[in-house]
Amino acid sequence: MGLDEDSLDYHERDPPGKLEISTTKPTNTQRDLSLAYSPGVAAPCREIRDNPDDAFSYTAKGNMVGVVSNGTAVLGLGDIGAQASKPVMEGKGVLFKRFADIDVFDIELDQDDPKDIIQSVSAMEPTFGGINLEDIKAPECFEVEERLREEMDIPVFHDDQHGTAIISGAALVNAADIAGKDLSDLEIVFSGAGASAIATARFYVSLGAKRENITMCDSSGIITQERADAGDVNEFKQEFASDRPAGDLADAMEGADVFVGLSIGGLVSQEMIQSMADDPIVFAMANPDPEIGYEAAKHARDDTVIMATGRSDYPNQVNNVLGFPFIFRGALDVRATEINEEMKVAAAEALADLARQDVPDAVVKAYGDEPLQFGPEYIIPKPLDPRVLFEVAPAVADAAVESGCARKELDREQYVERLEARLGKSREMMRVVLNKAKSEPKRVVLAEGDDEKMVRAAFQLQEQGIAEPVLVGDREEIWATAERLGLDFSPEIVDPEEGNLDPYAERLHQLRRRKGITRREADELIQDGNYLGSVMVEMGDADAMLTGLMHHYPSALRPPLQVIGTADDADYAAGVYMLTFKNRVVFCADATVNQEPDEEVLAEVTKQTAKLARRFNIEPRAALLSYSDFGSVDNEGTRKPREAARMLHGDDEVDFPVDGEMQADTAVVEEMLEGDYDFADLDEPANVLVFPNLEAGNIAYKLLQRLGGAEAIGPMLVGMDKPVHVLQRGDEVKDIVNLAGVAVVDAQED
Repeated sequence: MGLDEDSLDYHERDPPGKLEISTTKPTNTQRDLSLAYSPGVAAPCREIRDNPDDAFSYTAKGNMVGVVSNGTAVLGLGDIGAQASKPVMEGKGVLFKRFADIDVFDIELDQDDPKDIIQSVSAMEPTFGGINLEDIKAPECFEVEERLREEMDIPVFHDDQHGTAIISGAALVNAADIAGKDLSDLEIVFSGAGASAIATARFYVSLGAKRENITMCDSSGIITQERADAGDVNEFKQEFASDRPAGDLADAMEGADVFVGLSIGGLVSQEMIQSMADDPIVFAMANPDPEIGYEAAKHARDDTVIMATGRSDYPNQVNNVLGFPFIFRGALDVRATEINEEMKVAAAEALADLARQDVPDAVVKAYGDEPLQFGPEYIIPKPLDPRVLFEVAPAVADAAVESGCARKELDREQYVERLEARLGKSREMMRVVLNKAKSEPKRVVLAEGDDEKMVRAAFQLQEQGIAEPVLVGDREEIWATAERLGLDFSPEIVDPEEGNLDPYAERLHQLRRRKGITRREADELIQDGNYLGSVMVEMGDADAMLTGLMHHYPSALRPPLQVIGTADDADYAAGVYMLTFKNRVVFCADATVNQEPDEEVLAEVTKQTAKLARRFNIEPRAALLSYSDFGSVDNEGTRKPREAARMLHGDDEVDFPVDGEMQADTAVVEEMLEGDYDFADLDEPANVLVFPNLEAGNIAYKLLQRLGGAEAIGPMLVGMDKPVHVLQRGDEVKDIVNLAGVAVVDAQED
């Protein structure tokens, strides 16, 4: 099927459309329903009657945006009417929810008169925390937004005007920097004089461009002062009337530094690009066909052409989804009364700054594994970059507070943590550990230090103050990688090919000579980063170690086990995954190390995993799992977890609830624990799940991750004498940073 057929099938699939309403509170019992509606709902009604601001506390108003349109200017479709525009407005709601966790009602108004639209929308102020106007034709859209901003005490934002302005504005800031030009000196030409073009030109002035340096063209050519005086253009176009002579778009582009296309496809030729100033900036944003194609513009001349379009299949897509969800998020969270120019500028500057930062592996993968690094081919972040939320929203919120339109102030650090939690429970949990790590950074050896991911992770660890990274690997290769990636830092490097490794080799020989390792063999082994890193940690020259990115798990684990060994209070190491769901966190052990543990191993793994849970500020409740509930099946397999539970009950060091053996659903379903098994030591669902063997643990965590929607952090190695964590081959940079943070917290507690 083609795109149209696929889209029709997508929208028609049961249930039709793209949005639904779901409840956020329990509705399982009669009491739940009496609280949700009559008679309990009267209490919040009375509170809001007496204090209207309480609507933000007792209703969804503070996280609710109305997406409003009359369907008179739908992108690529024109005036299709209110009802036909509904799929677009639902789609806008999907983007609000997907990228910023904002709820939406889409409102399609069968009204053309601006006065009617203004009256209808302003009457809905009690319902919403903000209004996003969409696809209303010019010039009526100017009047509608301006009047609604005056009449309403909540943010009103016309995305068709300001979205493109903000995103392309961020691109302009970075493009001008790359081209070595100052914003105030740029000669800028616009093709198109509609709502988006006028708003974008205004915004460029807010960023630092000069109004007299902007030339705007409509279908009749350059908008000149002569045309304005003759009444040939409307009042909004008159704002950018130029004193230059009359002419067409080609005349306007000659010698220009910047071309901004917000018109129709195919208007610009290669000759017109060739007529521009050195290193021109070309934003051809007409959709689906730009004013000039990407390849045509890039090949038009020999010097650098910095090119952006509205298309996703070329670099530098100017996509409004980079703006409106996050702008509204920041505005809603400080209960702003408007979205003003300061907030828009803050959003653009935050986006421009984010494009200069190292790009997460997940984003690179989402866009076909093509390198994404600040430069002519990457001047604005990608829409799927999750960091946009907690970069742009706080910047907007801060600007709202500073400009005086916020009714609530936020602690920025705490706010960023709340925003990260919106992207998933795993981010919230890791923030706990990373904050602890930053309080007292430790030296962490990255044993495979010449791998690109390790270099990038080292940069982030140092820049964020999480750890003091020590890269083990080829010095020249590490420096070359850092330079290629544009990472401006000076990491500590230990190159096995240089320097005196004799003390480390001698220590390795002492530790392993009764295991058959000769002094000569120790000299050879110490060249291996895993052995070298392990000895450095064992001797106290480093506090922790990470490895495993380029090795199979068993071979990566072997050197630290041989050199560092297990802790004094542990005879066994174990691999633990933290799985995070929307409202729950569980630790799964053992998923990587012990194949057929006996009851002693199971008991010890339980204690070590409970310690790990507390590093994440979670009080452990442990369940030893089986296919049997408390003796319902009696055989060798079920006896081991049952005996482990008995041993833990008799252990004075165990200060957390633990029980077993029990089936997995018994362990995690509160109703089952409170029903037939109310005698169990667990009075709440378990959050530490200890599996009877490696096979069960590995299968279970992967099923929960892939089918249950859990996010997995780990494996985290517990039971070692010094902090060591073994990565999985193919882990991303964020996984390395996360495990390094866990290792630092481990080292802090040693």
